[in-house]
Amino acid sequence: MQAYHDHEWGVPQRDPRMLWEMLALEGFQAGLAWITVLRKREALRKAFAGFEPRKVAAFGAIDVARLLADPTIIRSRPKIEATIAGARLWCSMEDAGESFAEWCWSFTDGKVVMGDGKSLPTSTPLSETISRAMMQRGLKFVGPTIVYAWMEAVGIVNNHAVRCFRRERVRGLP
Repeated sequence: MQAYHDHEWGVPQRDPRMLWEMLALEGFQAGLAWITVLRKREALRKAFAGFEPRKVAAFGAIDVARLLADPTIIRSRPKIEATIAGARLWCSMEDAGESFAEWCWSFTDGKVVMGDGKSLPTSTPLSETISRAMMQRGLKFVGPTIVYAWMEAVGIVNNHAVRCFRRERVRGLP
C-alpha cells in the first residue's frame, strides 16, 4: 500500500488506457478492500490482456467463462462483464475520434482539483456529475463513491493530506 501511495496514487494520469484500467480496477474493488485489488492487480492485468481495450473488447462468452474460473482474480460476473463493456465503449469513443482521457479530464477543464487535504469525502458533487455521465454512456460500477476513489487514484483530485509529502510534489505535475 505504501509503494502504491508513494508512487502512483494521486499522480495525474493522462493516458487513456491507464485511466480506463484504473476505472475498471476501482469497479472490481466495489464491496472489497483496495488491498485486495492491489494484491490481484497483476493477475487481473494478465487475465484482461494487459487492459488493452481493443483486446478486452473482443472478449466473448468463452473468455467470461475462463475469467470466472480463474482463482487468481476477483471472480464476479457483473464486474467482468462491466469491464468488457467498458472496453467496448472505450473503443467506440476512440473510433469516433473522442479521446477517453480528454473526456475524463473535460469535467475539470484539464486541471487537477485540489482537495482540502483534511476531509475524506467518499463522493462530491463533481464525482456525482461524472458518475451520471459515465452511466449515461453505459459504464457500470461507476457510482459516485467509486468515481471519487478513481478521481483521487488518477490525480483528477489531489486529496493527499495537508502534511503528506506527496501533496506538494503531486501539485506541480501536469
